[in-house]
Amino acid sequence: MKSIDLVFRSNINGGLRHLKLSDVKSDLDADTVKDIMQQIIDSKMFADSNAELLYSKAVSAVYIDEQDHVLFEEK
Repeated sequence: MKSIDLVFRSNINGGLRHLKLSDVKSDLDADTVKDIMQQIIDSKMFADSNAELLYSKAVSAVYIDEQDHVLFEEK
């Protein structure tokens, strides 16, 4: 199962915020992901109680390829 970790700079103390999504398309290119991240930023829908944006600048995007490693399985 592939997931993606979108990393943004926050307006709150300049910290980093992660938005992790699972079951994503695995063939997205960098420009497409940057555009999607910019749409998230432009929507301004993620903010704290003081209206400070949680996602204000795109920093990185990383595909994560997760594999299950079964240690034991009772049948």
